[in-house]
Amino acid sequence: MLTPDEIAEINLLCQFNLGNSQEGLKIHSHEADPATVAASERLFAKGLTTQPDGGYLTSLGLDAAEHAQTLLTILRTPRS
Repeated sequence: MLTPDEIAEINLLCQFNLGNSQEGLKIHSHEADPATVAASERLFAKGLTTQPDGGYLTSLGLDAAEHAQTLLTILRTPRS
């Protein structure tokens, strides 16, 4: 079972635009949900992003974001 922290991290990874590696995220700690701020910091600590407040995906982060976004696509696609 996924923890709330893991869900927040996956949600954040799914916000990255995989079509443009030069487009990052900026998490504004005074505006963002505390869970999102904490998820951003954890992704940085794990080496998935370049900055604790978002930044760009590292190569490991790109792999993780691709997998996360692919999984969501599969889960959201209706099957007959």
